[in-house]
Amino acid sequence: MTEPRQSITNRVAFLEQKIPRYASVLGITGLLVLWEIICRLNIVPPLFLPAPSAILTDAWDMMITGELFKNLFASLYRVGIGYVIGAVLGISIGLIVGFSKWTDAIVTPIVYSIYPIPKIALLPLIILWFGIGEMPKVTIIALGVFFPVVINTFSGVKNVDPVLIKAAVTFGSNHVNVIRKVILPGSLPMIFAGLKLAAGTSLLLLVSAEMIAAQQGIGAMVLHYGNLMITTKLMVGVLLLSLLGLLFNRGLQWLENKLLPWK
Repeated sequence: MTEPRQSITNRVAFLEQKIPRYASVLGITGLLVLWEIICRLNIVPPLFLPAPSAILTDAWDMMITGELFKNLFASLYRVGIGYVIGAVLGISIGLIVGFSKWTDAIVTPIVYSIYPIPKIALLPLIILWFGIGEMPKVTIIALGVFFPVVINTFSGVKNVDPVLIKAAVTFGSNHVNVIRKVILPGSLPMIFAGLKLAAGTSLLLLVSAEMIAAQQGIGAMVLHYGNLMITTKLMVGVLLLSLLGLLFNRGLQWLENKLLPWK
């Protein structure tokens, strides 16, 4: 009887492996080291691929002059407001659509018909509506965040066990309590999946909008130095976007672990 138990334990041992915290850093560190070696050996001309050390040197200079922070704060302001607006609207409407069959029948076709439209293609129209300023860029980011969040929230609500909803109603819960205590917790995994997907989309739209209609911001900075063919400073913006994406994902993962300790 002991051998089968030992065999079963060994078979599922890989599911219980504990990965050290530094493991997530190894891949990025290895990539940077390989990148530096390629550049040091002049396998790729510096104009096309500057070394990480050269990029860091220029990044330090841009920090001292304040140029980097000025563009970073402009981008964080836009993406922060746009992301929050799109996420709040997406979660709220997704919960309502998932809970109400009438709303589902009316709103779902509208959402799925607008979702495939590239949001950046709407920027000229939005500029026409709101004028040149922060509003068009925030709006385009909010639109890009809204759709993946509302679709994932809607799907999460539909995947909640109906038995739990019926049990809550049977014990006297009203609609608000059913949404707050049953549907929302049950759909949180799907909601966070939508929020993570929307985080990447928000950065893509941020850069696109800033390249088209902004004087400040990471996207405008990347476009400016690309036109001047100063690739070290261009790569500063690219790596900064990569870092923001990583921090965005880690922050959402931390929040998910706090709200979903059972996952």
